[in-house]
Amino acid sequence: METRSATSHRGLLPWQGLLLAASLLTFWNPPTTAQMTIDSVPSDAAEGGDVLLLVRNLSANSIAYSWFKGETVTSNNQIAAYLVADGTTTQGPAYSHRETIYPNGSLLFRNVILGDTGVYTLQVTQPNFLTEIASGQFRVHPALPKPSITISDSNPVEGKDSVVLICEPETQNTTYQWWINGQRLQDGNRLNLSDDGRSLTLFNVTRNDTGPYECETWNLVSGNRSDPVTLNISYGPDAPSITPTDSYFYPGTNLNLSCHATSNPPAQYSWFFNGNHLQSTQELYLPSIAANHSGSYTCSVHNPTTGLNRTTTKNITVIEPVSPPSIQATNTTVAEEDSVVLTCLTGDTGVSIRWVRDDQPLRLTDRMTLSPNSSVLTIDPVRREDAGEYQCEVFNPVSSRRSSIIRLEVKYPVREDSDLSGGAIAGIVVAVVAGVALIGALAYFLFFRKIGRASDQHDLTEHKPSVSSHSK
Repeated sequence: METRSATSHRGLLPWQGLLLAASLLTFWNPPTTAQMTIDSVPSDAAEGGDVLLLVRNLSANSIAYSWFKGETVTSNNQIAAYLVADGTTTQGPAYSHRETIYPNGSLLFRNVILGDTGVYTLQVTQPNFLTEIASGQFRVHPALPKPSITISDSNPVEGKDSVVLICEPETQNTTYQWWINGQRLQDGNRLNLSDDGRSLTLFNVTRNDTGPYECETWNLVSGNRSDPVTLNISYGPDAPSITPTDSYFYPGTNLNLSCHATSNPPAQYSWFFNGNHLQSTQELYLPSIAANHSGSYTCSVHNPTTGLNRTTTKNITVIEPVSPPSIQATNTTVAEEDSVVLTCLTGDTGVSIRWVRDDQPLRLTDRMTLSPNSSVLTIDPVRREDAGEYQCEVFNPVSSRRSSIIRLEVKYPVREDSDLSGGAIAGIVVAVVAGVALIGALAYFLFFRKIGRASDQHDLTEHKPSVSSHSK
């Protein structure tokens, strides 16, 4: 007896067989090849560049390719069709004369434009007229032009004005970056960047904000940097300085004073003498000055753009050179333990005095005192080491002169040693003389003894040959 399942199989109706076949096809998948894909090279392209839609895992049995713009396959959005058998290409309504289909199915876009951004679909036809579909996409970005910088105020004033710098042109999907002196700028206490980074605001500019400034733009496919620009910031003037630094001059010399102040734009200069205007120049020249040119010289500087003024005053003194002084001494020959007073005499006023011994500045000891104006030098008591050549020197800010030399001699007694009497000293002298004589006699004896030995040796050498001959 047959089983129920076998009986059912034998009596299977036609529609039941079709259902079984469908079930088998549903649950049994035959081995398949890798699925076809499309890669965009590159996926983000710059406007004006090229993009290749590269087909991967294309069936070797394909007989035709068709490319479409968009995700749907319709005749209206067909770009082109390629017939593998003869390599012919048929253009479709969406063809722009910039597309090329290659035998491997890939599609090349040349000189892409922003409107090319989107999805593209490839339909591949097999010999059995079955089709396979795959899609790829790319995005076209604008090629950024070289940016430039506009400035809200081309001549700001230091500490007063604010400046806004804008990077042009404005483009979408663009990142903006600012640089100063090659360093990247970020928000700070005195500067602010807009949300998109396109504008830079400098508050209360200073001379250090001069620049140069550069703005940089970039997106996924390109980047560019502007030419550098600098700000013409008005500042100053700072406090002026006067050269030379000398304040004392000889009569008859030429006075040439120069004034300088840091300022932009350059400052305007004026000179005043004791409050009276002299001239409006940066340099002041007065030939062959005299005593009446002594006084205060003021340099006044002005910046017409900032409206600021600064002044500096220098006092000038015209003074005669000093005359040689003279020197007096209470005594030039003194005994040790006595005192001496040296006086420097000068007819000049407003001078200073210093003392010199043996051509070197005098070093005062605790036995030396000077008068309040240093014109009188007192040595009390005098020591033998105080002897030497003394001079006084007078000087003012423009000259110095020395007096003639006074030589100070210090007498002191010769000291005798009390432990030795005159006889003892005489005995020592006699002993020394005798010792010297004895040493001389001994040297004389040794010398002639040496000569005698040398003579005997010579005689013996001369007689030795004759003796040898006689013996033979």
